[in-house]
Amino acid sequence: MFRLWARTFKDNHMLQDICIQDPSADTRTHKVFHALEQACGQFDLSVPIWLDKTISEFKRHKKARFTKDNFIESIDFDYLEIQIIEED
Repeated sequence: MFRLWARTFKDNHMLQDICIQDPSADTRTHKVFHALEQACGQFDLSVPIWLDKTISEFKRHKKARFTKDNFIESIDFDYLEIQIIEED
């Protein structure tokens, strides 16, 4: 089972969170993208842009933070954090 945890933070306080599960046989990359899309849909956000900094952080730590630089529209929180908490 693949599980991704998505959370939004403002002033070091978690505002909302969701855990997305994906039991499919898809690739890890597709599972991450689909889970991020689902989480953003639940949070009523546009899907953020993956910058080089975000990609390298995610590759190293299985965790990434999307700040205002990653979003096209303005956001009312400090950052969106995603983390893989379980992989197949």
